[in-house]
Parts: sequence; C-alpha cells; structure tokens
Amino acid sequence: MAKEERERIIIPDENGDENLFEVLFKFDVDQTGKSYMVTIPVADSEEDDSDEVEVFPFRYEEKGEEEDDLALFPLETDEEWDMIEEMLNTFQDDEFETE
Repeated sequence: MAKEERERIIIPDENGDENLFEVLFKFDVDQTGKSYMVTIPVADSEEDDSDEVEVFPFRYEEKGEEEDDLALFPLETDEEWDMIEEMLNTFQDDEFETE
C-alpha cells in the first residue's frame, strides 16, 4: 500500500531560514474555538530509520481567503500540551491499526 501524501508547509525559523514540515494532523477544539496542528520536519519523515521523530505542535489561525495562509503560534499552556499529547497517542494508535 502506498504511503498517504500528507500536507506540507514551510515554516521559517528564528533566523529566517525556511524549513519544510509535514502536517501529521489538524484538529479543532470546540470549547475554545482554537485550531491546532502537529508537524514533523520532512527530513525526519523521509529518513524513517528510527521510531523516534520530534514533533512540532502549533496553534494556528487562518489569516485570509487562501486555505494555506496560516498564522502559527507556539503552545502556551500545560493544558494545550496535555491535549496535544493525548491527540498524538490517539493518532499513533490509529496509524498502527491501519498498517
């Protein structure tokens, strides 16, 4: 079975260098009205040598008419980190079931 193509986005780092990331998943929290995404660096996803990959979660807001025009924000609270961790566990469980 072919690997599903995931959405890719470019995120500049603090030096202004552009880095390509793959979006693992996005989700919305109805109670807060906030949207989140979890990404991994494309270089890490293509190497696939180890099971450990560093993930980069963000809260995001769509800035304009374009679907890919996003503003990314770092997670600010322990509650957000806990929620991301729970979603990651669910995502990993789903990934293993489909393989």
